[in-house]
Amino acid sequence: MDRDAFSTRQKRYVVRAEGGYSAFVPPPLPPEIPLSADLVRKLSDADRAIGELAGLGRSLPNPHLLSRALMRREAVLSSRIEGTQASLSDLVLFELEPERDSADVREVYNYLQAVDHVLAPDRRLPVSLSLLREAHRILLAGTRGSHAEPGEFRRTQNWIGSPGAVIDTAKYVPPPPERLWECLDPFEKFLHADGELPPLITIGAIHYQFEAIHPFIDGNGRVGRLLVVLLMVEWGLLPAPLLDLSAYIEPRRDAYYQGLLNVSRDGDWAGWLSFFLDVVANQARDALARAQALHDLRKQMRRDVASSRASGSLMQLVDALFDVPMLTIPRARDVLGITHRAATLNVEKLVDFGLLREIRHGGRPRLFVAREVMRVVESDRLS
Repeated sequence: MDRDAFSTRQKRYVVRAEGGYSAFVPPPLPPEIPLSADLVRKLSDADRAIGELAGLGRSLPNPHLLSRALMRREAVLSSRIEGTQASLSDLVLFELEPERDSADVREVYNYLQAVDHVLAPDRRLPVSLSLLREAHRILLAGTRGSHAEPGEFRRTQNWIGSPGAVIDTAKYVPPPPERLWECLDPFEKFLHADGELPPLITIGAIHYQFEAIHPFIDGNGRVGRLLVVLLMVEWGLLPAPLLDLSAYIEPRRDAYYQGLLNVSRDGDWAGWLSFFLDVVANQARDALARAQALHDLRKQMRRDVASSRASGSLMQLVDALFDVPMLTIPRARDVLGITHRAATLNVEKLVDFGLLREIRHGGRPRLFVAREVMRVVESDRLS
């Protein structure tokens, strides 16, 4: 890492590691952030968008069904930022048929499992380093990153740079292992401190700090983005994980990484927070539109079923499609607690209503998809 790439002010945080290389040790939070008129405007915009999304979420009879759909989208795109290639359809099919395992899909599915774990109402740990280690363990379990000590903070040095970069040519080298704890201890204390900064500014600062510390060998980006959603729910900004940040970040990943790097190199908190607030505001509005569309679609599908005086079992299956938007006869049987034959009849009724389409005829089990649910979740933009 080139020490001269850092501004005069930031060079004081560039240290000589025991291995003889240069590394960056970020100062503890909170930072000094000049709240310019532009930053205040963006903060107000993001606060308003989050408030509207939270209002919708609190008015829904079952926000879990909608947050689950949005978290699938986040799992796919957050993993894609790190180079994993799997689609939403791949993920949903894996949830139905785990035997169709692949390295990429497993990584995406693990992200969902990690979200479920850290947001479980009965979890035993508060927001803490220990909870983040548990999330990391789940995230990397059984994947290509399983060599990277899942659930353990690194004991060796990592770095960020172009493919093939070595530590001396890296763009960024986070704190050396021997100084990792002096960064993590104040970081954890700050998570529980009563700060004076607005919550969204605080969360943006926490996300930078986590990425700057880079405490794990691998998986830091996904854990860091998961931490943002966790804090929004934990601090009462959202009633459920309704925000898929990575849909905005993924096509702008260069700006995302550069914004983080500029804080380390130049102390450019204003630039990073401006980008972060844009992410929050844009994705809160997108999630609001998606959540409303999913809510309206669920109501319409339930009305379609109710108009035929069908059994309550079909209502249950409709709701199940917002949890997992593909369906097999065995899953329908398990959801309804009925025989295979009865489940088949119920699924075929949903096909007759046009709510399901069979996409695998010859194989077993038969596979059906709720195309409209998938469209709302998967489309880049809602028309």
